[in-house]
Amino acid sequence: MKKYILILTAIVALSNTACRKIETDGQIQIVTINTGGGGGGSTTGQTITVEGRITADTTFRKGNTYVLRGLVYIANNKTLTIEAGTVVKGSFSGADVAALIITRGAKIVANGTANEPIVFTSASPNPQSGDWGGIIICGKAPINTSFNGTAGLFEVEGGVNNASGDGLAGSGDAAVPTPVSNDSSGVLRYVRIEYAGYAFQPDKEINSLTMAAVGSKTVIENVQTYLAKDDAFEWFGGTVNCRYLVAYKTQDDDFDTDNGYSGKVQFGLSIRDSVIADASRSEAFESDNNAGGTTATPKTTVVFSNMTAIGPRAMASNTGSSLYRSGAHIRRNSEMSLFNSVIIGWPLAIDIDGTTGTATGANVGVGLILANNFLGGNTDSVKYSAPGGSTYTTADLVNYFKTPANANTILNGTLPVNLFIQPFNYSAPDPTPFGNAASIVGTLSPVVARASFAHPKVADAFFIQTNFIGAIAPAGALASWWKGWTRF
Repeated sequence: MKKYILILTAIVALSNTACRKIETDGQIQIVTINTGGGGGGSTTGQTITVEGRITADTTFRKGNTYVLRGLVYIANNKTLTIEAGTVVKGSFSGADVAALIITRGAKIVANGTANEPIVFTSASPNPQSGDWGGIIICGKAPINTSFNGTAGLFEVEGGVNNASGDGLAGSGDAAVPTPVSNDSSGVLRYVRIEYAGYAFQPDKEINSLTMAAVGSKTVIENVQTYLAKDDAFEWFGGTVNCRYLVAYKTQDDDFDTDNGYSGKVQFGLSIRDSVIADASRSEAFESDNNAGGTTATPKTTVVFSNMTAIGPRAMASNTGSSLYRSGAHIRRNSEMSLFNSVIIGWPLAIDIDGTTGTATGANVGVGLILANNFLGGNTDSVKYSAPGGSTYTTADLVNYFKTPANANTILNGTLPVNLFIQPFNYSAPDPTPFGNAASIVGTLSPVVARASFAHPKVADAFFIQTNFIGAIAPAGALASWWKGWTRF
């Protein structure tokens, strides 16, 4: 075993350089070479390379640039603190893809601000989607998988597990004998993740942000993914609640929920590019209970509210990539619910796939609720896929969706001009709805003054009760939460 597991190395400046060597607890070696002038021993302004396992509490400081090399693990119940305004870069050399893995019991405290977001980005001088892996958070909360015969345990995708079990999440083994629903893995606030995503094997990718069995005391809010190579946000089990998420030009899925994820998500914005899609078919929402579509528990019962999913089709004639599938693909016995949300510009808005698991449609309207949603400008609106002989059909789903009590709206064809300001402007999008009749000729945006939080699934303390549907308010604080710290 190597004596030194973590090595931090700064790029040598042309002059005025000084070298220091610090050892702490016999497990970490820090070698820094100052790049600042004056011989004063400055601790900022350095480029520092990070690799291996971090087994002591560590702080990344604003003013330095940190470069992740290979798989970097925060281990042994330690905490990585990242100061607001810090830049962390992921490298990719051959098969040595960079990723940051927060192991079970460890924490990341990345507490940025709107004025000083924390940015995870590519180390390449010419950055592109897929330049590095992404961030993986492993928690101790419930999940409906098993690993090596241990129920409730999950091996995270992407080839990140090792002999120390640093890529395991959930519970049931000696490290975490019972699930901890309210587990905390720390804080991600005002964080931007750029150019991430790596396909280790087909269907075993590292996403921009992977949350595996993450517990409800973890804080995930104001996080953007930018040009994600695979999924933007993926939850595998867990109970964490999230707010203020932005996915911009994702290749695969924006919000992917699996393996018993039972948290809540409010205020999410996804904007697609018509030419960027994945061979596995791209969607805004993809939700499974598990790969086999069984009734394994805990079931995937995620609740989304106030989401805006802007698809690739600005006009009916703009077909974009044929690899786009649907705004929401709910399948394999998932009971994902969607409230107060907008899906526009997709080939198909909502596809409930009963071919595996929910063949009878028994979940629809029971665990799987669709209410107060607006579907507009999509080629097709709602569809139920099922094997031959199913007693539940697309007509049944349409009837459910159009039931007055569910208050859903379907508007096929061209979107109303008073819906959003510039929803399909790729370089300067503005999904703000028009808030009054004076804004343009016509009436109020159909997403204004029509939200409802009466259903028990959204009538709890987590959800902020709005009077608008979609992610963005026409005015006020909830009209600007997505501005300033994001990149488009």
